[in-house]
Amino acid sequence: MIKNNQLTLALGHRSAFGLEDFLVAPSNEEAVNWLDKYPDWSFFALAIYGEESCGKSHLAHVFKTKAGKNTSIIQSTELVLDAVPKLLKQSENIAVEVSEEPIDEEALFHLFNAIKENGGFLLLTARKPPARWNVKLPDLRSRLSTIPIVEIYPPDDALISAVLVKLFSDRQIRVGKEVISFLLRNMERSFATAKMIVEKSDALALSSKKKITVHLVREVLKNLD
Repeated sequence: MIKNNQLTLALGHRSAFGLEDFLVAPSNEEAVNWLDKYPDWSFFALAIYGEESCGKSHLAHVFKTKAGKNTSIIQSTELVLDAVPKLLKQSENIAVEVSEEPIDEEALFHLFNAIKENGGFLLLTARKPPARWNVKLPDLRSRLSTIPIVEIYPPDDALISAVLVKLFSDRQIRVGKEVISFLLRNMERSFATAKMIVEKSDALALSSKKKITVHLVREVLKNLD
């Protein structure tokens, strides 16, 4: 918990299996519960989707930690048909972070079938659910339609407050609750925006040799792209 004049946040605050802390809130609780239940999933594959910087990549690393050393995390841009045999030789379980479309549909189709046949697990993370991917291969569309999907929802006040405090804390910056309260009233409610605000506030504070105050973050908000 944050002490002194900082916010005290009533959220689950867990160590993500050796990674940086992951903030558990109603918006991401279902996804966290799925990972808590691993390997007792109802299906061998799972898709988690949500906006930029909502924690999908972090949860992919939690999956890797829980699934063990025979697990890989790859970007969709790395998933090409020629690379699949080597990937399957190295890993029983695979997390694919779909960062860009289109994806290599033949490669994903082959990977999906092989992991199922080998008794492994597949985690897909993306900004959109698989049903909204621009997939042209009918057999792959059919496979993807069978996967359980979990959405990470936009953050509520409690979570965005926690994210702001944590992002500042990661940079060893202590901010007063009046700064967080001001940001909550005036910023766009998204993880990506929170990350950008903290980065720009830190840069402005360093360049101007000032503390991060309401006045400083007001200037940051005025100049956001």
